[in-house]
Amino acid sequence: MAAPDPRVIRLLMELRRMGIADTKVLAAIEKVPRQLFVAAPFLDQAYENHALPIACGQTVSQPYIVALMTQALQVNDRTKVLEVGTGSGYQAAVLAQLCRRVYTIERHKPLLKQAEERFRTLRIHNITSILGDGAKGWPEQAPFERIMVTAAAHDIPPLLVDQLQVGGIMVLPVGEASSGEQDLVRVVKLERGIDIQHLGPVRFVPLVEGIAET
Repeated sequence: MAAPDPRVIRLLMELRRMGIADTKVLAAIEKVPRQLFVAAPFLDQAYENHALPIACGQTVSQPYIVALMTQALQVNDRTKVLEVGTGSGYQAAVLAQLCRRVYTIERHKPLLKQAEERFRTLRIHNITSILGDGAKGWPEQAPFERIMVTAAAHDIPPLLVDQLQVGGIMVLPVGEASSGEQDLVRVVKLERGIDIQHLGPVRFVPLVEGIAET
């Protein structure tokens, strides 16, 4: 059995200090090799607790934010999750350790192909991915018990709320990317309306409608 990577241990200790208390989330972070999702020039920073650039002007999120959003989503091994914004695939790979199935949408074809190759390399079989407009969700697979949006929306998207089942949870950043003022929110769908919990300031790339030209 391989010895634990000291970089991973250091990262997990930092996440605990920052308030990530869910041991299943920490175990998922430990299990997914972040270096596979990081561009070659940044491999030496794969286990540093900050976001890193990837192709198409996107980023792989800070491990703390991945852990925080995953913890707030409250998934289990029976949960069906929609992820808007596959990116590198790192967040989807973490979610896949914890839930029944992840449906993930990416608007950049090169990113999607790279993420799908990483899922195959890691033999993760409970992720279904498509090229599409994440702002519209995935109505053919709705309703979802959980939705995670990994890009900043101007406001809570009604189309995504519609695809969330009653009692379901959505976690997403809301706010203008240009101003840098964004708030991570946890939305619970009620029989009538929604309940919103604010989780703190964040910085994400904007949620853009449509499929990117390649």
